[in-house]
Order: sequence, then structure tokens, then C-alpha cells
Amino acid sequence: MREVLPPEQAAVSDLTAAVYRGEGYSSADYEPSLRDVASRVASATVLVAVDDDDALLGAVTVATRGGEWAEQATTGEAVVRMLVVAAAGRGRGTGELLVRACLDRARADGCHLVRLSSQLDMTAAHRLYERVGFTRTPASDWQPVPGLQLITYALPLVPYCDQCGEPLTGEGHDRCRAARELEPPRYCGQCRRRMVVQVHPTGWSARCVEHGERSAS
Repeated sequence: MREVLPPEQAAVSDLTAAVYRGEGYSSADYEPSLRDVASRVASATVLVAVDDDDALLGAVTVATRGGEWAEQATTGEAVVRMLVVAAAGRGRGTGELLVRACLDRARADGCHLVRLSSQLDMTAAHRLYERVGFTRTPASDWQPVPGLQLITYALPLVPYCDQCGEPLTGEGHDRCRAARELEPPRYCGQCRRRMVVQVHPTGWSARCVEHGERSAS
């Protein structure tokens, strides 16, 4: 598992389009977005699974910094997008490894929760998500375009909400999600301690005596 290399972007583009279009999960109108790996690399992270000969087995996008690929997310939330596995990678745990790599990247980038959307008939993917630890969040189900219903899942990466200090669930706390767009965290998501917060003209810093400092600028 690693980030995609520039020469591999075309192969990821072809694989993503082949899986979504070839298996009936996307219309022709959406194919340009499926193929736009360069845009995903620019504002998110594209991870690939390769074999010992660097043959592409699968790919996935994880958006941890907001932007166009982080639909349905707020500050501090990551979004998993466009998980695809080639025929040679199926039955080998490739999809699960890619999803777990997304979780690792989200943790490294300071995210507290990971979200994803999926189509109703992607049942194999749903089993994978639930096996990894995602739970359904029906209140967040949505339609990006009329007639396309997406169901949603989420997985908290820390036990506590950094705004209110209460246990964090996949559904999240609506008021805290809204506050997070404007305010720094108040509590450590790992241990629930009240943090020492400093706000400055370009951002903020918040320090937990046990788990260290977070900052934004």
C-alpha cells in the first residue's frame, strides 16, 4: 500500500472507470470524474495496492483536508471515495487493506472520524466496511443527483467528541459539527481531558497534557 506514482495515474483512471462503468455503478456522464485522478491527487490522497511486480491491484481515494472530494464532511472528518479492486486483486483482502490504509492516513492527518457513501447494491463493499468497523448512518443518506440514492457509513477514530467531550458516534453531534467549522477543539478526543487552547490571528493550537498538541493555521 502506498500513494500513487505519477506514471500510475493513467492505470488508476482506467481501473476506476472499468469497475464503476463496467459493473453498472456509474453513468457515462460521471466517467470524466472517475478518470480525474490528477484532481484527486491535488486535493486528496490516492492510495494504490500493487503486487511484487508493481502491477496495480486496487486503488482508493481518501480526502482528509476538505475540498471537492470530501462530500458530506466537515472539518476534522475524512471521506473514503472510489474504492476499486482489479480482478487480480480480488479474494486476496486487497479492498480491506486499502480501506485500513485510508484509516491510517486519516489518523495521521488528525481526523477524528471517517465517512463514506455507497450505492444500495454494492453489498460486497458494505460487508467489507462493516467488517472494518464502519456503521450505518441513515440520517446522512443522500442523493448527489436525482434518482441516485447513496447510503452512508461512518467510523469514529477517537472515543470522544473534541467539542463537547461526550462519546463520539458515527452519527456525530450536529451542533458540534457546526461549531467545529468555526471554533478550535476543547477536549482531547483520546482521553476527554480539557485542553489548553490558544487562538491567534491565523489559527489555533490546543494541547493535551497526555496526548500532545494539535494546531490549525
